[in-house]
Order: sequence, then structure tokens, then C-alpha cells
Amino acid sequence: MSLASVFNIAGTGMSAQSTRLNTISSNIANAETVSSSVDQTYRARHPVFATVFQQSLGDGSGSLFAEQGQAGSGVQVLGIVEDQSNLVPRYEPNHPAADEGGYVYYPNVNVVEEMADMISASRAFQTNVEMMNTAKQMLQRVLTLGQ
Repeated sequence: MSLASVFNIAGTGMSAQSTRLNTISSNIANAETVSSSVDQTYRARHPVFATVFQQSLGDGSGSLFAEQGQAGSGVQVLGIVEDQSNLVPRYEPNHPAADEGGYVYYPNVNVVEEMADMISASRAFQTNVEMMNTAKQMLQRVLTLGQ
């Protein structure tokens, strides 16, 4: 695995965390939207990540994944799934969106959990940026070896 591949790996991580931040912001934006029907109520969404593996060239590089013949080459977003936990029904008969029974349904978004996830995604993004900066500095030092 070359030092240049660090940029690709960190880039996939940054892209994945960006998708994560987008879904978190969508969840927070819709946290207080209501509906008179369970089917029409917004449900929290979460991205699903998977490791991308690259076939090893059999060069005996001592990779952590050498026994599997693969080396990690990043992360990909497999998709975004809806949270199937229960919605929050509230009895508000005076609400304009209330059903015949006087209930409105709120999304299954926990804003506190979303904020914690946002901080985690932001830190993971920053860590990938630091990886890219470190790799850039190492490549610059390699270029100055011949001077």
C-alpha cells in the first residue's frame, strides 16, 4: 500500500462522514414535524457503512489483513435506512394536524442522540483531514531527501 493511497482512503472516510452529517441534519430539521397518520410521519434515517477491501498483490507487505489476502482501502455508504422504532403519539386535540382521536404523531428522532452523533461525525471527519495533512507532510519530506 503506497503513501498516496492514504489520500483515497481518507477521502472515502470524509465522504462517508459528510453523508452521515447530512442525514443527521435532516433528522434534526424534521424532529418536530407532525402528522395525523403513522404512515406519513417522518422517521429518523441512518447511513449504513461498509469497509472496502482491495485485493493484496501478494507482495508480503505485512498488512493487517494479510491472512485474508486483502487490505483495507476505505469505506463506502451502502445506503440510508429508516429507523423502525415507534413513533411518538401525543394527544393534542386542538392541533390542526390531529386525527379523529385527537392524536398527532411526532418523529422517532432523539435530538440528544443526534447531537452526539453529529459531534462524533465531525470528529471523524477532522481525523481524516489530519490523516491527509500528515500524509502530505510525509510526501513533502520524501521530496526533500535528495537535496
